[in-house]
Amino acid sequence: MSGLESRLLGRWGEERVADYLRTRGWDLLAAGWRCRFGEIDLIAEDRDYIAFVEVKLRKDARFAPARSAVDGGKRERLRTAAALYLAQNPSPRQPRFDVAEVYAPQGTRTPKPEIYYIEDAF
Repeated sequence: MSGLESRLLGRWGEERVADYLRTRGWDLLAAGWRCRFGEIDLIAEDRDYIAFVEVKLRKDARFAPARSAVDGGKRERLRTAAALYLAQNPSPRQPRFDVAEVYAPQGTRTPKPEIYYIEDAF
């Protein structure tokens, strides 16, 4: 899979998770928010929380769950990026870091990808 195909598939997964959050009453504040520390896939809020969401898409969990790709270094970069986002966009809500696993065996042709949403993942 080329880099472009991989990015397109990742964006497709992020869109599925954004829809998932919206149906549960969350407001999407940003998608693909970038800064010098990296990218935050999705930023969403509800009445109580502002969630910084890392989305991981895989065809299956045969080798490892998708969440295992969110290692210590990735978590630290996300925390730093989230701190910068909050400095630029203050919020009264409690920040939280969530991970969304998306399993799509047929890639973008998967009619109903499985989404496992892990609240307060780290």
